Amino acid sequence: MLRSNTVQLPNSTESPNSGYLPLHRRHTTAVDRQPPWPEIPVTNDNFTNIAVVIIGGGISGMCVAIDLLVKHKIKNFVILEKSGGFGGTWRDNKFPGCCCDVFSVLYSYSFAQNPKWTRRYPGQEEILDYLTDVAQKYGLYKYARFHTAVEAATWNDKTCKWETSITVGGGKEAEFSSTYKITSDFLVGATGQLNKPKGIDVPGYEGFQGKIMHSARWDWSYDLRGKRIAIIGTGATTAQIAPEVAKVASQLTICQRTPAWVIPRHDAQIRRSTRLLYTYFPPAQWRGRAEAMDIRESFHSAVTKADSAHAEHMRRLNHTLIREQLADHPDLWDKVSPKYSPGCKRTVISDDYYPTLGRKNVKLETDKIEGFTADGIKFAGHDAAERFDLIVLATGFDTFGFLSPIQITGRNGRPLEDIWSKASHAYKGVTVPDLPNFAMLYGPNTNLSHNSLILVIEAQTRYISVLIDKVVQARRRGQSLALCPSEERTIAYCHDLQLALAKTSFADPNCTSWWRRDDGIVTNNWAGTAVDYQKNLASVDWADYVAYGSAAYDIDELRSKVKITKIGRVVEETTLSRTALGVAALGTVGLIVQAFLLNMWS
Repeated sequence: MLRSNTVQLPNSTESPNSGYLPLHRRHTTAVDRQPPWPEIPVTNDNFTNIAVVIIGGGISGMCVAIDLLVKHKIKNFVILEKSGGFGGTWRDNKFPGCCCDVFSVLYSYSFAQNPKWTRRYPGQEEILDYLTDVAQKYGLYKYARFHTAVEAATWNDKTCKWETSITVGGGKEAEFSSTYKITSDFLVGATGQLNKPKGIDVPGYEGFQGKIMHSARWDWSYDLRGKRIAIIGTGATTAQIAPEVAKVASQLTICQRTPAWVIPRHDAQIRRSTRLLYTYFPPAQWRGRAEAMDIRESFHSAVTKADSAHAEHMRRLNHTLIREQLADHPDLWDKVSPKYSPGCKRTVISDDYYPTLGRKNVKLETDKIEGFTADGIKFAGHDAAERFDLIVLATGFDTFGFLSPIQITGRNGRPLEDIWSKASHAYKGVTVPDLPNFAMLYGPNTNLSHNSLILVIEAQTRYISVLIDKVVQARRRGQSLALCPSEERTIAYCHDLQLALAKTSFADPNCTSWWRRDDGIVTNNWAGTAVDYQKNLASVDWADYVAYGSAAYDIDELRSKVKITKIGRVVEETTLSRTALGVAALGTVGLIVQAFLLNMWS
């Protein structure tokens, strides 16, 4: 039986709207004509008292902000971003060759599709330009606080609010206040899984006298020309960096621990005629997006079921690619051939990685790194260290420490470390027990390895917005409401999900990946397709949630009467064949011609 504990707001005679208008305007009649809170944006005198705080200005944080503005008319929110602008991972990762491994037609918000992509697979700069344009289109800059890092967030049981501790980066902004706290009714974590670069733990690291840079912290002021360069790692990042670096380096050594499954990219420029068609006839782009969605969804079995026809097709593609692109280097065939199931690690999609390995100035090093020296790397079995000017760490990110390094404390002073003592988990990948009025995007078990993550982010945004709306409307009435998922429901959900994941290639013990822990628990990936996940979040079942506060009876009533709030989903896969579309188009043209003729002869 779920219980609702009543928590009263602090003693106050003020209405819920008080304190949310500029002091110098409260006595004017214009105030009475202003929209009610929370439709009023944050102003100077409520700089630290806000309805919704969004941590992160990447694709996820932007999506939540736009949804609040457009669908819910909520303007009383802020986006806290520790870097200097929007873009998230596409602002952080700007290494040579950086691009997306999802079709460009799929890599945009469904509500802001980009008809002007220039390539089949978009590059980092083009993606960042797109996200900047979206931020400008929806006016997000006025809601953002850049160079602002969140140090900690603590739930206050008495006030039913979050207290978020902020540190402002160097420069003029820090001169106003270098640290402060924000109280908010709802807290959204949109920090993502790939934001904390992971280094390498080898002897001699601190003693290396050359240049070391992580792929996510690329230093473009460093001249690569004529340098001896080592790249540590053989994932998708290396497959993008290596072909570009090899063009200018005197010597490039790729340090491989485990080979990746590599399949053709077939990248190409998008014709100008296609871009014009997409711009002036959006249904054509919608159809192209739907067909790309179908292709990507069909790829799911290739990366989850080792014995599927699609997985076997991937093996053949890889086998053929190796022998065609490394025809003159049979000594490399076995070294680059994976010994684990397709999908156990992230699949690399590339047209030029294998040819790069065949260059005269490139060497594939498969011996273990024993340590760094003052001027290079010592490999196991080698008599002497190999000299390098630059070492590139394509070693990925700390993907198991969701929300790290933010210190989060929930109900009854319970820290997130305690909640996640066994493994990071969240109900439907979004909400966490004992963290009231909190939700996260791209959280535990929501990563896709076959399709666009934006499909997941949009589904999560719609789900979270329902929860935010309930909390904000309660405050608007002068009441308090705290919502968090039932621990029992969450544990059952995560248990069933792990059982499903254990049957996938993600759990293959023959490889290590950034989504599987050493104990075998898969903390990052979703087991099903993108459509499966969208359907999973297409409604809010109020029986899944525990409610606290003076407005808890609203949720009790929903639980007993309405039970479920339907949200729906954006259907982007094809629903009609090309033949059916053609027939419909001809019929439409016929009707138009008929109407024209009747009008002409009448």
